[in-house]
Amino acid sequence: MRQKIVAGNWKMNKTLTEAQALTSEIANMVEDEGPADVKVVIAPPFPFIYAVENLIPEIGKIVLAGQNCHQEDSGAFTGEVSAPMLKSLGAQYVILGHSERREHFSETDADLAKKTDNALKSNLKVIFCCGEPLEIREADTQNDYVTKQLTNGLFHLSTEQFKNIVIAYEPIWAIGTGKTASSAQAQDMHKTIRQHIATKFGENVANETSILYGGSCKPDNAKELFSQPDVDGGLIGGASLKSRDFTDIIKSF
Repeated sequence: MRQKIVAGNWKMNKTLTEAQALTSEIANMVEDEGPADVKVVIAPPFPFIYAVENLIPEIGKIVLAGQNCHQEDSGAFTGEVSAPMLKSLGAQYVILGHSERREHFSETDADLAKKTDNALKSNLKVIFCCGEPLEIREADTQNDYVTKQLTNGLFHLSTEQFKNIVIAYEPIWAIGTGKTASSAQAQDMHKTIRQHIATKFGENVANETSILYGGSCKPDNAKELFSQPDVDGGLIGGASLKSRDFTDIIKSF
């Protein structure tokens, strides 16, 4: 069975004290209420990863992620964070290719291929984001757009390497806009992604790959989204900053 995953991307939010409080709340709620078969990933801002790591129970239901990493292990890259640094802080995952990184920081598919290589080399699992803007959706070319992102960013990997990849589909037109892809739209794209993975890595690997929905997922729509056969969880933005909302999403399977 594919791993069910709910990942919380905190983006550039919270102070240290607030981050510690939120982590403790989530940890307690997940321990009391969380389904045993759901992996919970939280991605706090870089400065807080080490500070919250000891607040997470060691049973493994909750793990940490970085929100990004550089493509080099070290060097004269002021302000950047490397994959080995994340690993040394206790992170098990890193989010790569988020639409905000692509848009605001001009990250290309080639950049993300290098970042993916470096993250895997450091034994980090990668949550690889893909998704289309509104004009692509309106032109009905979203399938070609998204599969090209996957081909360019991931299809150079070996099958064994790809087994450490989680895909997060972000309909960019539904992030922070209050809009949400319908469950049918989400399922259609997730199915397309899975079929595309199968063309390179085979059906067995494709059927084992977790594909998350990352477009304004909230407690009131998570259950319907997660009920779709190819939706294996969510990459959660704003709702992950509220422990009750985030926990209710985790419980939506």
